[in-house]
Amino acid sequence: METLHYIAGGVTAPRGFLASGLACGLKKSGKPDLALVYSEKPAAGAAVFTTNKVKAAPVLLSQEHLNHPYTQAVLINSANANACVGPQGSRDALQIATAMAKLLNLPPAALFVASTGVIGVPLPVPPILAALPALKEKLSPSGGNDAARAIMTTDTFTKEWAVAYQQDGREIRIGGMVKGSGMIQPQMATMLAVITTDAPVEKALLQEVLRSVVDRTFNRITVDGDTSTNDSVFLLANGMAGGEPLKAGPALDAFTQALEEVCRQLALMIVKDGEGATKLITVKVTGTRTEAEAVTAARAVANSPLVKTAFYGEDANWGRILAAVGYSGIDFSPEKVTIHLGDLLVYYGQSIPFDEGVAKKILAEKEITTEINLNQGNAAATIWTCDLSQEYVRINGSYRS
Repeated sequence: METLHYIAGGVTAPRGFLASGLACGLKKSGKPDLALVYSEKPAAGAAVFTTNKVKAAPVLLSQEHLNHPYTQAVLINSANANACVGPQGSRDALQIATAMAKLLNLPPAALFVASTGVIGVPLPVPPILAALPALKEKLSPSGGNDAARAIMTTDTFTKEWAVAYQQDGREIRIGGMVKGSGMIQPQMATMLAVITTDAPVEKALLQEVLRSVVDRTFNRITVDGDTSTNDSVFLLANGMAGGEPLKAGPALDAFTQALEEVCRQLALMIVKDGEGATKLITVKVTGTRTEAEAVTAARAVANSPLVKTAFYGEDANWGRILAAVGYSGIDFSPEKVTIHLGDLLVYYGQSIPFDEGVAKKILAEKEITTEINLNQGNAAATIWTCDLSQEYVRINGSYRS
């Protein structure tokens, strides 16, 4: 594979993909709230959904549509989650999907649907249906940013990324958009992502690759430890780069690497835009017996309100970090542990003197890494999170209003 490089365009960067976004009246602000991503050719479709037992109606419908041989479009509304409203939610999701599919001359099952916003409020169907013809007409190869803007809720900026690389004489492109800012702990959060590629990949293999990449990217971030009812990641591969379908080996490895780069960049944007966030925090746990142990320990640190508020206050309170590892449930020896804030060693099996001034400078940065080495094995894992500020409480104390 030749060098992977960034390209502009988001979900419409790959060949054959169009997108659009507009305001249909769901948002009180009048901002865009309806998005469509469309492939000019039938595409292999893959998806990963929330692990929350409570699933929104569009999640349930898209799970059914995942069984269809191909996918050609993704329709997303913001400002309303269409969750926990009883059987009407399922009827509404199907009605909207059917109407959009008819306009696109597709079977409804060739369409994924997703919603994000307030839980427990019936979806206003008439304004969505009224806007669908205009949404179709607005489809454009340059419409990626419009779509990315329309799926935002408390996000403060659009989140898009795309890459290209050369493989066996053809250029392969992968692009994506994501929304998410709060209620974020994907184990698959109020997080929605659409990823597109012109690579030729068969459906079953595409699903396998997506799941493995999501586990290493979107499932390694947390803003507040809450997993939403609506989380969905969709991946469409239309094969318009040409050539034979990718098979296990170097070509598939290159595709997986490129897909992981797109998903990681999108995931990091979510954390940087965490509700009220002022810092991106990388929590690295090393020296564990298994990767699962490292993930468990790192997630405990990343989700600790006390750790997150200490980072916000720029307080080198390593005791909160060690305590979080201690209650994570993994077995380790505290006297073997070392903790670094940036390059500064602050704990070495027991409390040690360190330069508070240097620590303050490290914690004043916008991006901070803390590494916790348990010194009992060769495994490691990283979780990305953000700090916790008063602004998070303000945003979420009045979300419905």
